[in-house]
Amino acid sequence: MTEYRFIMDSWTFNKISGAVLGTLLLVLTLSNLSGILFHVEKPSKDKPGYLIAVAEAETPEGGETPVEAKPIGVLLASADAANGMKQFGACKSCHQPQKGGANGTGPALWDIVERPKASAAAFAYSEGLKAMSADKWTYENLNTFLIAPKAYVKGTKMAFGGIKNEAKRADLIAYLASLSDAPKPFPPAQ
Repeated sequence: MTEYRFIMDSWTFNKISGAVLGTLLLVLTLSNLSGILFHVEKPSKDKPGYLIAVAEAETPEGGETPVEAKPIGVLLASADAANGMKQFGACKSCHQPQKGGANGTGPALWDIVERPKASAAAFAYSEGLKAMSADKWTYENLNTFLIAPKAYVKGTKMAFGGIKNEAKRADLIAYLASLSDAPKPFPPAQ
């Protein structure tokens, strides 16, 4: 009986070792070369993540949004609060809808309609919203704010881009209006 054994001679071992080491050298060289060609700012330890620069849209003086909105009474006439509850799913990560709900990343939204702006207790509002504290969250103000929060309140901390779809926005506002012991009546559809 003939017994076959695989015996690796030094030449075969050298070829395998050379291929592995050559591959590692190539990977390291490409990594260093890409680091030279493409500079990436590393995030600091106190603020994790990367800053994404986004140009803010130019708005007229006073912070009004350039988007033309239908009157809120017309939008709310066909709004569905049940659909608004589904829309609110995206808001839940920052806002609490329950009565007595705690502030999160954003203020609690129970009884938000006709509540003074920047009035949730123990919440750190942006300077832009604090400057509006004499005003209330009317249906019209909520509608304009939800179109484009950053256009409505300069320097807002809210990172939400807005709801451009009128029906979805009206549904959400109808849901927000329902978050009250005594919901405020909708404005007339004109």
